[in-house]
Amino acid sequence: MIITYQGVEFFKVQYGDVVVAFNPISKSSKLKGARFGADIAVVSANLPDFNGVDAVTLGEKKPFVISGPGEYEYKGVLVHGLPAETSYGGEKMINTVYLVSLEGINLCFLGALNKKELSAEISEAIEEIDVLFVPIGGTGVLSSAEAYELAVSLEPKLIIPMHFGSVGAKNSLEIFLKEGGAPKSLEPLDKLTLKKKDLEGKEGEIVVLSGAN
Repeated sequence: MIITYQGVEFFKVQYGDVVVAFNPISKSSKLKGARFGADIAVVSANLPDFNGVDAVTLGEKKPFVISGPGEYEYKGVLVHGLPAETSYGGEKMINTVYLVSLEGINLCFLGALNKKELSAEISEAIEEIDVLFVPIGGTGVLSSAEAYELAVSLEPKLIIPMHFGSVGAKNSLEIFLKEGGAPKSLEPLDKLTLKKKDLEGKEGEIVVLSGAN
């Protein structure tokens, strides 16, 4: 599995020939995002910063779109979407939290979450998390401190922060790293290449990927 960060909450996850895009940035967003063809597009909130199915449609490659609560299976990828109320840009809406299983690795994508308290439904559905994607920017999403507190409580093996840089509060990444006891000079990776065996012995390790807006 290869994970790359495309800015805001936009991630490309590839395993074999299958490409999954999380919260792709739409062409209608004021923010710049990448373009590539995806097999699956996972959208947590129906806003231009996150719902860019157009950006991951390339040529004849049109993604299977998952944009709300429910259980899905496509090309060997299992997805469970759970609703969480949020307020982004002053607008109340549903943000879908996704639990995704592929290649024997369990991902948890929190999307544009702005409350560290999870519903009973979400808490009960979450079991073992290998990789947690958590927003840390504090502008419409969790603050750095809230994000780390929630992340630790979920006991993931790896924590990947998102929604920072120009879209978040100043120094949000630095504060998040301080909360986690990681050096603020932690070198961002261009990509994270991951196999199940690589997760052995990991407990809440923070991995920063380059690509923030």
